[in-house]
Amino acid sequence: MGIAAVPRYMGQDFTGAPPGHRFGLYFPHWRDMTWEADSNQKTAALKQVIGLEQGCQQQIKALRQRQAALAECCTPEILILPAISTAPFMTGTGMEHPLENGFAFLNPYGLPYLPGSGVKGVLRRAVEELVSGDYGDAEGWNQDAINALFGRETESSDSETTRNRGALMFWDVIPEPAGNTLRVEIMTPHYGDYYQGSTTPHDSGQPNPIPFLAIPPGSSFTFHVQCNPALLPKTLRDSWQILLEAAFRHAFDWLGFGAKTAVGYGQMRKNEQAQRPQHSKQERWRYEISEWTDKQLAERLGRNWNRTKNEYGDDLKTFLTLVQELRGTTLSEWARSTKDNEKKAFKNLSPFLEGKEDHTA
Repeated sequence: MGIAAVPRYMGQDFTGAPPGHRFGLYFPHWRDMTWEADSNQKTAALKQVIGLEQGCQQQIKALRQRQAALAECCTPEILILPAISTAPFMTGTGMEHPLENGFAFLNPYGLPYLPGSGVKGVLRRAVEELVSGDYGDAEGWNQDAINALFGRETESSDSETTRNRGALMFWDVIPEPAGNTLRVEIMTPHYGDYYQGSTTPHDSGQPNPIPFLAIPPGSSFTFHVQCNPALLPKTLRDSWQILLEAAFRHAFDWLGFGAKTAVGYGQMRKNEQAQRPQHSKQERWRYEISEWTDKQLAERLGRNWNRTKNEYGDDLKTFLTLVQELRGTTLSEWARSTKDNEKKAFKNLSPFLEGKEDHTA
């Protein structure tokens, strides 16, 4: 059995560490004294990596809950799509590792994840395939929509075409592995000598089993795609989420996410049973009001007062009641403030604070 390449005073029990740390810093793959790789114990070493202890499970849930809370604050400029894997999932295979096949872990947590850049790449390919016409209906996509939502790509030698940033931002995806464990997969090339160019293909080659990490089928994934409305054309303001859902459907049906999708890995489907947490407007406003700095609150109620009135409309009275409840001390301090924006904010709020309902200041 191999050991981890760490000082002896640290011992060799790292069962409480996240899988990413055990796969990297504490990977038990080395012979004692000689520090040579123990090539006969690859699978055994990986099996010491796959478990998710209670602390790791709690960390995954906490990260997913944090994303959910942030997503609620971005409503309605965000698309949330829960999915479940129908095949093993892997990503980061090109990262350096003693076993040749790496795996992407989110540092410093040491937990598996799918980078947002990978999500964007798959979805862009999906919409380009839809626009090509090879899959029938384009589902409303065209090249202008691709440029607006994903950004315009040009060749490095093209100095004439104007590039632009897309309106969409793709969040990292934190999967929740089924069974609270990763798994060890095996691929076995039978024609290694041929692939390396040293001989012709034949049936007497030596198979070479290569173990690697994967996330098992049945794991939960939640995709978040945020939209910057300032970069969104008017023609797409009411349809960008519908277009994205079509892109996800095509990606689930034809592409997959992560590595080795050509041989069936990374296949997913929309999780129809997953219920998005329902939070009332008041709950969301409470969170936002509590998180705003005094300066941000003064901006909304002072310089941007007219925009705030338009944003909350008939709910303005309810919103201002929550502001008074949660930030009453700040409002009292503004009564004596010498800062223009805070004085203006207090003046705008005075009719409400005095019990009147006229918010037209």
